[in-house]
Amino acid sequence: MLRIADTRTGRLVEVPSARRHLLRLCVHLPAAPDGPGAADLRVPLVGDLLARTAELHGLQSHTVLTAPGPAWSPERSRDLDRALAALGVHPPAVTGTPPTTDAACAAADVHVHARGEVPEVAGGVPTEVGAGGAVPPGLLDAAPAPGRDPLAVRLLLLGRPHAAPVTLDEAALDAAGRTLAHWRRQVAEWARDPSRPVPAEVLRDARERLADDLAVPAVLALLTAVAESADVPPGARFETFALLDRVLGLDLAREVGS
Repeated sequence: MLRIADTRTGRLVEVPSARRHLLRLCVHLPAAPDGPGAADLRVPLVGDLLARTAELHGLQSHTVLTAPGPAWSPERSRDLDRALAALGVHPPAVTGTPPTTDAACAAADVHVHARGEVPEVAGGVPTEVGAGGAVPPGLLDAAPAPGRDPLAVRLLLLGRPHAAPVTLDEAALDAAGRTLAHWRRQVAEWARDPSRPVPAEVLRDARERLADDLAVPAVLALLTAVAESADVPPGARFETFALLDRVLGLDLAREVGS
């Protein structure tokens, strides 16, 4: 069972509401005269997290990405696609502008939107995303500067509740980059040991935290505890990080075998 906070009431609502195995998402990019900026990338990122969480819970997902017309000039679309790929956001099933996306969004279970821009829709649960701050120039380009990891932006955004604002300053990004590098080295080391199953209590805790309004910061804290626990064998630590990275999307197994 997945629950997400309804922007209108603040209450947690179960999604999908019907007994089926498909979670339908409509991701609303904020209105912007020149198309979506770096701060707006957090909205599709939260949609990506919801889709990944649904899949971890045995559901299929279908994502529609919609935005006002000016956001979809060919140049802006290419820039957005490149930035989302750098952040590890899975491509949506449908991309477009109203009225093309109206029917698909009308059938959505969840509408992911920026704070202050609640979509005017009859059905589905609107859930808001806090401001994401400005990403340093060039970090999400096709070829970022050496030593800069775009997924540090993803980790930093994951480290705060999705409705809360985040500041993407250089110090915070550097710290996130160091955490990523450390975890990847650890995962590569653990991979040398025999595989062990993910501890049942860890899996249960992770699923419960994700199902409770996408409590990803609590899942990151759980990973830190697993990494430091002498009671969890290295092979089980590896499988835990590999499994939860299906939701986190941080490429934690990047250095395995290197």
